[in-house]
Amino acid sequence: MDLKEEEILGSAIAGHWYYVAKGRAMRKFLGGFKADEVLDVGAGSGVFSRQLLDAGICNSATCIDPNYASEREEVHNGKTLRFLRDIRQASQKLVLMMDVLEHVDNDAALLSRYAGMMPKGGRVLITVPAFQFLWSGHDIFLEHRRRYTGAQLENTVKKAGLRVIKTRYFFGILFPLIAAIRLSRAKASKPKSDLKIYPGWLNCALISLHDVERAMLFPWNRIAGLSVFCLCEKV
Repeated sequence: MDLKEEEILGSAIAGHWYYVAKGRAMRKFLGGFKADEVLDVGAGSGVFSRQLLDAGICNSATCIDPNYASEREEVHNGKTLRFLRDIRQASQKLVLMMDVLEHVDNDAALLSRYAGMMPKGGRVLITVPAFQFLWSGHDIFLEHRRRYTGAQLENTVKKAGLRVIKTRYFFGILFPLIAAIRLSRAKASKPKSDLKIYPGWLNCALISLHDVERAMLFPWNRIAGLSVFCLCEKV
């Protein structure tokens, strides 16, 4: 998660349809997997770690982001939540990389670094923006290096020495509309975030729409979407 998006949404981030829908998809994608602690790399505000803590999937969380103004620790609903700029050792069996790999030049090296710290049997849940032809001013604003297909993300995972468990696309329902809009604006892309606060009724409608997608489309969607999800394992 990018800290630039936190600046745009402020306190509304926890209830924003995008983060609610993505967080629910994240928890579904993990299945029944649980860990005592989650390591959330590139965590930003820690919105996804907070969701895991609330769902009882983990009992504590460590958020890593080099852009934090300071390191700190807080208590979220009785559970420890740490915010650190970096970490040298890790024993967590669950690592999140939610929209992180697209920000770095050597994505396999970053993934390999954290995979090397993990115990065997540990899992990494990764999300990245999908399809290079969807490149827009939103990517420029967030300083992305690339967008991915599912196959490209799986190749990165394998280079990092991890085993792919499953890969799916999400936000497939919005894919045709967003693709049409972005392709029509391709020649006039300027750095600008697509993220904004919506009226309550529309925010709720978008959450409900993606609840339907999560139940009906997400379990098998290896075709198209705005985000790629990949769950992998250290063997």
